Amino acid sequence: MPSETSQTLDRGLRVLRVLADSPEGLTVTELSGRLQVNRTVVYRLISTLEQNGLVRRDARSRLFVGLGVLHLASAVQPLLRDLAMPVLRSLAESLGSTAHLTVADGDEALALAVVEPTWTDFHVSYRVGARHSLAQGAAGKAIALLEVDEPSYAVTSGELQSGARGLAAPVRGVDGLRASVGVVTLDDAIDEDVVAPQVLAAAREVGERLR
Repeated sequence: MPSETSQTLDRGLRVLRVLADSPEGLTVTELSGRLQVNRTVVYRLISTLEQNGLVRRDARSRLFVGLGVLHLASAVQPLLRDLAMPVLRSLAESLGSTAHLTVADGDEALALAVVEPTWTDFHVSYRVGARHSLAQGAAGKAIALLEVDEPSYAVTSGELQSGARGLAAPVRGVDGLRASVGVVTLDDAIDEDVVAPQVLAAAREVGERLR
């Protein structure tokens, strides 16, 4: 027997998904057409979401996702870190390289969790909260590979830090999450044949833990 669901809540969540996929914003009429719901219902949904800061409208009355969503998203970050840390710790210790979970935040890559190896004499330092363009570094470029169906990874050298090399793979199968797992190490310390399979496996395990 299927569980009961709330049609109103479902429609509200659909509003947020449609607006999130429409960076140029939508009018009420356009949103009504996308949802195939009459304008009166859409007005009620928008009014409720606006009151909670989840939807905003500009001077032209075009609708956008509101800043209240950022508060909800920030509450999820500790959960992501907690679930990913054991995997990152194992990866860092196995390879002797700094491991990280990086998420897309707009057009930037944000280092959400970082684990440095405990047994190496030298390793590359990488701090939680570090940001860089998604178009730079293995972590950002790996997130772009979510558009590619087959297992894949990105490798870069010296793009973010001179003398450092990174290898990262996208975290797949988690709706709404654009993220990668990777390692950063000294430029001559990555053997792709050894490192890539472990990074791919770690990214896959993080995805499984988040589902």
